[in-house]
Amino acid sequence: MSGSISTAPPQTPTPGPSPVPGAPSPMAVELRGLTKLYGRHAALDGVDLTVPAGAIFGFLGPNGAGKTTTLRILGGLARPSAGSAAVLGHDVQRATNEVRSQVGFLPDVPGFYPWMTAPEFLRFAGRLFGLEPQALEARVAALLDLAGLRGVEARVGTFSRGMKQRLGVAQALINAPRLLLLDEPTSALDPIGRKEVLDMIAALAGRTTVFFSTHILADVERVCDTIAILDRGRVVEQASIDELKRRHGRGQRLLVEVDDPTRLAQALVSLPWVGLIERDGATLRLTVSDLVVAERELPGVIAATGLGLRRLEADEVSLEEVFVELVGEHRS
Repeated sequence: MSGSISTAPPQTPTPGPSPVPGAPSPMAVELRGLTKLYGRHAALDGVDLTVPAGAIFGFLGPNGAGKTTTLRILGGLARPSAGSAAVLGHDVQRATNEVRSQVGFLPDVPGFYPWMTAPEFLRFAGRLFGLEPQALEARVAALLDLAGLRGVEARVGTFSRGMKQRLGVAQALINAPRLLLLDEPTSALDPIGRKEVLDMIAALAGRTTVFFSTHILADVERVCDTIAILDRGRVVEQASIDELKRRHGRGQRLLVEVDDPTRLAQALVSLPWVGLIERDGATLRLTVSDLVVAERELPGVIAATGLGLRRLEADEVSLEEVFVELVGEHRS
């Protein structure tokens, strides 16, 4: 998919007071003690969260964690029971239409008029935002390119699920939002459909802030730079993916392949920086307490045993392992 689209608003009003020179720009999203009750059930229980402007932010959690409730509050579709939620520096409950016009939203199950074509649907959405005809046509053309739908004249009712999701993302971008809210945009898509939607999201890096809710860990690793893990209405952790892996990975691991792994394992078992030793064929997976020390000393140990080193590389802790560990600790 190709195409270029600016995310600067077609008309560029500046909501609220002018920023103080030298002051930091407001966070794209800021939640403080956000709580949402349904009867006695707390869908959100004191959520604190910040999303810097320009990030592709992964809002990660199992089904029922409270992700959709959070997005509905950010989109002005639900009211919090307590706490506050701000977008682009403005409280969502007091935000003017001028501020809300700078937010795009794609629900988990977007609705379409099945008799429209993709260009007709985007023009309809653009007119709701009051876009001028010339600017609207340019925006529609660019978004159709971005969504891989240029030249598709079929009715939306005949689209595949993946095509509809891509059209939904394009519709959420029609007003050139500074903040794009996506609720499970790849849920129930086949691998090709997921790749196409993720390619669209990745193409927005540096153009707008994307708040991307999902429970699919591989999607988060592919397109997000920073994530928060939500479980049972509470934020378990927020950090960059690399930082989470460093902070919560269960030790640091190396993959070592030699011509006699049994003999190497015997030589390693008494070393103070070696923890768990696992074997998979000719490869040993070592959990070590100090990766730097292990990478420096391991070749010498191998040479001293007279073995031939075939492979030595770091075995990165996966986001799935971190997620399972954090959610498990939160529920224990």
